[in-house]
Formats: sequence, structure tokens, C-alpha cells
Amino acid sequence: MRKTIYLPDDLAALVDEYLENHRDETFSSLVQHSLQDRIGPKDRPSILRLAGLVDVDTFESEEKAIEFANRPEDQFYDRVR
Repeated sequence: MRKTIYLPDDLAALVDEYLENHRDETFSSLVQHSLQDRIGPKDRPSILRLAGLVDVDTFESEEKAIEFANRPEDQFYDRVR
């Protein structure tokens, strides 16, 4: 699909500078990646697992949710809030 967009001069200059420093990218790929990041579907569990922030399988069952909520580190967090 082809789309025509308007870029203000200051933004166009930033894009040109970015593309000068990132020769492996094109204007089209930059726009596609930017739009995907902004409005594309989010795979948050994978991102969180990758970051090591949570065990995304924790809430498979109510028992696991209760077990997770009763962890000492979560009790400390609740006291801090």
C-alpha cells in the first residue's frame, strides 16, 4: 500500500540525519518500524519474560496466583506502597 505523508521541515531534517547515521535503514523501513511500535499488537508477556521481570506462567491457575501474591518480596512491595 502506498501512502503520502507530510513531514514538517524540522522533522524531515531529523529523519534525514537519522538515515545518514543508519545506512541499513530506508525511509520506508523507518516508518514501518515506527508505526509497528506505536500501533502494532503488543506481545507483552514475551517482552516481560525477555526482561526477566515476571514469570508469565505464574497466573495459569488461581492457586498459582495466590502463591505468587504471598511471596515475601511481594509482601515487602505492598508495605512500601
